[in-house]
Amino acid sequence: MIRRYGKIIDTLIKYEFGYLVDRLKIGEFRPLRSRLRKREHTPAGTMSRPGRVRMVLEELGPTYIKLGQILSMRQDLIPMEYTEEFSRLQDDVQAFGFEDVRKVIREELGSEIKDVFEYFEETPIAAASLGQVHYARLKNGEEVAVKVQRPGIRKIIDADLDIMYSLAEFAEEHIPEARLYRPRETIEEFESTIINEMDYTQEARNAQRFANNLVDDPLTYIPKVYWDYTSSKVLTLEYIDGVKSSLFVGSEELGIDRKSIARAVVESFMKQVYEDGFFHADLHSGNVFIMKDGRIALLDFGMAGFLSPDMRNLLIDELIAITKSDTKLYIEILRDLGSIGEEVDIHSLKIDIDHLLYRYYGRPVKQLDTAAILQEMVGLLRKHQVRVPSNVALLSKGAMTVEGFGALMDPEMNIAEIAEPYARKAMKKRFQLSSIAGGAYSDLYNWSRVMRRAPMKISHILDVAEKGYLKLRFDPHGFDRIVAELDAASNRLAFSLIISAIIVGSSLIIQTGLEPYIWGMPMLGVIGFVMAGLLGMWLVVYILRTGRI
Repeated sequence: MIRRYGKIIDTLIKYEFGYLVDRLKIGEFRPLRSRLRKREHTPAGTMSRPGRVRMVLEELGPTYIKLGQILSMRQDLIPMEYTEEFSRLQDDVQAFGFEDVRKVIREELGSEIKDVFEYFEETPIAAASLGQVHYARLKNGEEVAVKVQRPGIRKIIDADLDIMYSLAEFAEEHIPEARLYRPRETIEEFESTIINEMDYTQEARNAQRFANNLVDDPLTYIPKVYWDYTSSKVLTLEYIDGVKSSLFVGSEELGIDRKSIARAVVESFMKQVYEDGFFHADLHSGNVFIMKDGRIALLDFGMAGFLSPDMRNLLIDELIAITKSDTKLYIEILRDLGSIGEEVDIHSLKIDIDHLLYRYYGRPVKQLDTAAILQEMVGLLRKHQVRVPSNVALLSKGAMTVEGFGALMDPEMNIAEIAEPYARKAMKKRFQLSSIAGGAYSDLYNWSRVMRRAPMKISHILDVAEKGYLKLRFDPHGFDRIVAELDAASNRLAFSLIISAIIVGSSLIIQTGLEPYIWGMPMLGVIGFVMAGLLGMWLVVYILRTGRI
């Protein structure tokens, strides 16, 4: 652990973030040999601060690269120049040895590779920080892609998470402005994400769910999951024999229209969001393959988002608020999302949202740049310290990614124009009589449940009150800080009274002429004056240092 702290400190200093080491007060963890070592020359002086932060994350390894990749989606937490820089982070790591692959498969599947697969390619077709993918064939001849988790990666991530929590606590304690970014909450969210990503059975369930949701889509294909050969550290999916769409750009050899590909992927995403409530959040060109029959295969299901029916209704309300330029409704929706805290200046937020909506109000759909509007809105929310829920932030990232894919394949495509019929259909369904009746029935059932339980609850409260056990808890925001300041003030006051008492007592002793003498005056009185003087000087210095006069 100490060695890892030393690595972090050395890397921060290397990229000119030594002032953070001082402010976090973690310099004591730096090994002596690192302090004596000649500073390594880097081109940091010519790089922007976001670029230097990205270099720090890359040098610290897989856990920190994943943190940066997740932060690249959170424009509500960090400035846009950082999210753009972090989006460049890549899992460019060396593949691990085939003997480790054998060991992981043996431990997870309970069999040797030769007993499960007819053929298994030793060289991986892709490698990342958490695992790597190998081409293989099952005993029945079916071609598969086998994803194997990197050995020991969980221990590395757990150790790094412990350090991240410590650094987050240091930041909240020693860097007041860091509290605006909620570092501990961010690390908690990151921990949940990366632990979930390390469970390959979850990715398999995501793939299965997408397959079920898109079964009627003739243009989109989801690879089959082989559950008998899948575990938390091994994922076996159908091998897709096709062309990566990033390689397809600029080539017409397959005779497939790029515009149709772009539209099919974007329409699939809109269906996932508005109808299924379960969406692929990373539809970039590397995760979209074009099959020989012209269908589009989606890959890599580790980053998926879920929207509950209530959340989808809130998002529809948000669309209504934007199209009607209703700022009050928009702010109320943010309250319902739990995004607005006590620190948010509602009046200032309303003015900025009014200005944003006014600029886009009444424009035709074809003239709307969805990605730009999303970026601007999320940046505005970050400015006002409005925290966007993680699944909404993931949706924003997914929408911008799929629009980027669409622009790559068809520069003239407008995602807002494609999304409009899906949004209208969702709104229409929302206000159908059957949906309203269903919602009313659900609310009525909940109220009836409350009313049934009310007499018992009231009786319990009255019983407790009758026995004298009923207590009210008063816990206002910031009360602990007020108590601490009052405690410090009362201590200073008591200390001043003690000094005053010493001065008065010493004066009385000098008046009595009590022996022995020093400098012609009673020694006990002189000692008292000296003590009072020293204590008084200490109190003045303390008050000046704390800035609380």
